[in-house]
This record gives sequence, C-alpha cells and structure tokens, in this order.
Amino acid sequence: MSDAIKHECGIALLRLKKPLSFYKEKYGTSFYAIQKMYLLLEKQHNRGQDGAGLASIKLDMEPGERYISRVRSNKTSPIQDIFSQINARINEELEDRPELANDIDAQKKEIPYLGEVYLGHVRYGTFGKNNIESVHPFLRQNNWMHRNLIVAGNFNLTNVKVLFDDLVRLGQHPKEMADTVTVMEKIGHFLDDEVEELYYNLRDTEGLSKKDASPVIGERIDVARILRRASKNWDGGFAMAGMLGHGDAFVLRDPAGIRPAFYYEDDEIVVVASERPVIQTAFNVPFEEIKELDPGKAIIIKKNGSVSFEQILDPLERKACSFERIYFSRGNDASIYQERKMLGRTMMPLILDELKGDLENTVFSYIPNTAEVSYFGMVEGAQDILNQQKQERILAEKEHLTPEKLQEILSKTIRSEKITIKDAKLRTFITDDSNRDDMVEHVYDVTYGVVKPTDTLVVIDDSIVRGTTLKKSIVKMLDRLTPKKIIVVSSAPQIRYPDCYGIDMAKMETLIAFNATLELLKDRNMYHIIDEVYAKCKAQEHLPDEEVINYVKEIYAPFTDEEISDKISEMLHPETVKADLKVMFQTVENLHISCPDNLGDWYFTGNYPTAGGNRVVNRAFMNFVEGKDARAY
Repeated sequence: MSDAIKHECGIALLRLKKPLSFYKEKYGTSFYAIQKMYLLLEKQHNRGQDGAGLASIKLDMEPGERYISRVRSNKTSPIQDIFSQINARINEELEDRPELANDIDAQKKEIPYLGEVYLGHVRYGTFGKNNIESVHPFLRQNNWMHRNLIVAGNFNLTNVKVLFDDLVRLGQHPKEMADTVTVMEKIGHFLDDEVEELYYNLRDTEGLSKKDASPVIGERIDVARILRRASKNWDGGFAMAGMLGHGDAFVLRDPAGIRPAFYYEDDEIVVVASERPVIQTAFNVPFEEIKELDPGKAIIIKKNGSVSFEQILDPLERKACSFERIYFSRGNDASIYQERKMLGRTMMPLILDELKGDLENTVFSYIPNTAEVSYFGMVEGAQDILNQQKQERILAEKEHLTPEKLQEILSKTIRSEKITIKDAKLRTFITDDSNRDDMVEHVYDVTYGVVKPTDTLVVIDDSIVRGTTLKKSIVKMLDRLTPKKIIVVSSAPQIRYPDCYGIDMAKMETLIAFNATLELLKDRNMYHIIDEVYAKCKAQEHLPDEEVINYVKEIYAPFTDEEISDKISEMLHPETVKADLKVMFQTVENLHISCPDNLGDWYFTGNYPTAGGNRVVNRAFMNFVEGKDARAY
C-alpha cells in the first residue's frame, strides 16, 4: 500500500489440555506454550507494531501462590522485548535454582509465565495513544481468584460514551472513557454479579465456606451468561478475548463478523488467533482443520478443558471486513491469496479499455509489497487477453499463415517488470518542509531501461487512501522512466467513508475520493449540497443510532465513479510530471465477486453494518464542515 494506514490488532489465545509434563516428554520442553505464543504473535506482527503483551494463568495453584503473570511493551520491537523479558526471568530462576531443571511441578510453582492458559496481543493505537497503559492485555485484579479478569481484543466500539454512562449509572468509577476499559469493566461487573450470586447460593443451600466455595464457583461460572449481559449494547466490530483467574477463557466475535477470529482444537491444545495461517504455521496443521468462529458466537474453554460454542449475540448480516482480504491479513492464507489474485484479474477489462487494446506497448508492474499478489492476477488476466488476441489473429490470417508469421504471433508476451523498489532505509528526517518533500520523492527507487517513451506503464496498488505518497513520490519517480502514460490501478474501490471498526481512517478530509468530490462540487457550482447534507446530519444528532441515516452518501450521488476517478487523476498529477496520468479503481461489484465471503464494504459504499456506523460518518462529516480536528467516535 502506498499510503500506509494503521489498523486493527492481533489476538492469540492458547490453552494447553495436558499437564506440562506431557509437553516436556513429547516436545522436549515444559516451555512449549511460551514458544508457541512467540510464534503466534510474531506471525501477526503485521497487525500491530505499537505494542505487544502476554498474560498467563497457572491452574490449580494454592491460595497465596502466584498464578497470573503479565508483561507488556511499547518499545520499538515490542514482541521481541516482551519475550526477552520472559526469557530473562525464566533463565534467572533456573540459574538460581538448578534443582528446578527436571522438576516440572516445581517449575510451574516457582517460574513466572509457565502455565496452561495464555493470552497475547499485538496492537496499533488507532487513537494515537501509545503509552504502556494502552497496551493489552488489560488486567482487572481481585483477591478472589475467579474475579480476576484479563481482556485483550481486536476491536473498536462506536458507542463508548453510552457504555461509559451505563457504568456510571451502576455506581462505578471507570478510570477513563476508552473502549477497552469500558469493555473490561462491563464484563467485570457481570462477573462480580455471577460470583456473588453463586457464593450466596452455595453458602445458603450447601453450607460452604468462602474457601470451600471458591473451586465450586469456578466450576459453575456461566461465562456465556456473563458475556450476554455484558455485550448486550456493544456496537462495533470485535474479536474479544479474555481469561478468568481460575482458568476459564473465551473469545467472542461481533455479530456482523467484522473482525476475524479462527480456531483449532485437538486433544493437546485449543488455540484462537486473528488469522488462519498463523495457526497453520505455529502448529503445522492443515488449512481445512482450522475453523472460523461464527459471528455473534463465543468459543468458551472451561478450566476443566471442555470447549463449547455459544450464540451470545443474534447474528446480523455477515459483513466481514474486505480490507482484511485486500491488504491487512497476511497473503499466505490460501483463500486470501486467490482473492487478491482475482482482484487484479477483474481489473483487466477496465485496463484494456483504457489501453485501447494495445498490450504490445504496455509494461505491467506493482507498488511493493502488498500489491504483489493482485499484480499476479492482473498479469494472468492480461495473458488471457493476449492469448485471445493471438487466437483471433491466427484465425484471421489462417489462409496466408507461414511458419515465420505464426512464430511472430506466438512470440508476443506480456511485458511485466518490477519497476518500483521501496527504499526502507531512507528516512525523511529533514525539518524544512520543502526539502522534506524532496526527500519523500525518493522513498521509492525505479528500475531503469525497461520502459520506452512509446509505452504505457500500468502499476497496481492494493488501495489508495490519501494519495499523498503517489503524488509526492511514486508518480514522480515513474515519470523518470519517460513513459507516454502512467496508469495507477487500485485493486480496491474508492475509499469514500471513514472506518469506525478498527482501521485508522477516521477523518473525511484525509480521503482523496472525498476531496475530489468536493472539487467536483465546486467546479459545477453544486457546493450547496455540502450545506444541505450538513443540515440533515445536524438534525439527527439527538436521534438513537437505529434511526440515523447516512446522508453523506448524497455528496457522491451526483457523480459517476469515472468522474470522481478522473478528478483524482487530475489532483494527483504533479505539475512536473510529463506523462499522462490515469488513476483507476476496482468496482464494488468486482470486489464482491473477488471476495464473496467478506462483503464488508462500508468504507467504499457507506453501507455500515451496525447502527453506530451511520452516526459516526455523519459526525465525521460535521467535524469537517465545522473545522474540528477530532475523531468521530
């Protein structure tokens, strides 16, 4: 992606089903789970590099013995940092206590982080906060084992203020109005209710003391009931993971399936992660054995190792995030790989129209590195078209075809090259603005000698958000190759609306499609539409979310996709660039054809999957009109 956008987070939950001695005997180490957690987080580092954290729980510890460990980091390489800290603690204990080396029970008792239940997290700070207190997992502590709650998630909620006010009405004092804190306190409140109800029942009906009641409470806690009560009014996209101090664990997915969650279970482990290939790689298991958690459902792992799936929230129409397929998730997932190729392939008819059928004088390339797979699909589509052209020419000339003529026809190939190379080592550290722009221009290098002045250069990107890097760097660099024309192809449609479910695209004015539409409104003396839409949005401010309409759609309604693309092309064409520039976008229809199971497209269409989305887009637009540099949620 030329315009890097921060996004989302990654979760990993691991439960060992066997005693630690089993893993020592079979895999040669009692630290098997810690090693696997490192893999699960490292293979999801693409999902967040602002911070990382890990928490572990030891089962069946005696009162007074430590059973929870947690480590978090917001350093430059947070995953490496937390595991360096863990390894240092482990090595320190083993060096000081050599008798622990072969005593697994003593290791579990004395060595931190050595347990049976683990929750890990990598994060991007979509609100710009990157202090250590913002790093997951979050811990809600209590002296009673089963009241301890550890939470981590890949999520954004649109109605945090409403949920915060609910907690205040209950008499609580949440430390801040943040969705993670609010979620944790919501679950914690109903966990407390559940524990108290169970205790009084055990005391009154079975005569148990607090100490004797404690393990029974752990067995009888109804995690599904707690989650149903806590999540009743959540609006947003989420894969929420948690552990209770005595050993129960869960992952709950939002009812529209916006945020991803995959799981695998056998007789040794249960594991949940944000991406399927992460589990495949870490545990060497087949693709088809890893399942996707259904929308609105929770996977619940009890302390005794039993696994159940509970419908916590009524499922909505499935709107799994298509950006996961286009860009965010790793491309080594078998289905994502094929979908990205299809995104490139389905662009070829549009590209061919723009080329007027001339493949001979066209060079195909891509913007590294995430657009590479869609590039393969684009080139395959071009090859299919070229083969068809060859066939038509052969049939047309069959009466006069000679071996030499046939060879000439068959020798035609698609010209595909690696044109752009990102210089990862270049840092734009110069403070003067004009000189910084000059440095930005050189973030990408180009390959010289493969493009002729008569050529059209077609370069595919996975998506175009702001267009800043295209204008200031990539297009200028490509122009140095002196092509006749540059076509920049986005395998994603035009991004017209902000995201509110975990992607850092919260402000309308940062989107090139929105800015291009504003220019079209000015060009055609239609800017009054902005005032009209603002008035409609303002009139809805105090309505419940379920009644709010996305009126921002009316800004785009007067224009075709092609008209907006042409204006984007004009706006992203630097004055110094001599080549013609055309920016092309995928269609929403072809996106759905390419990614049929992930139809979440609100950033392209404005069709938000939850009621809170319409309020957020209207607020984002009002912020723009009012000149407020603020997030809409």
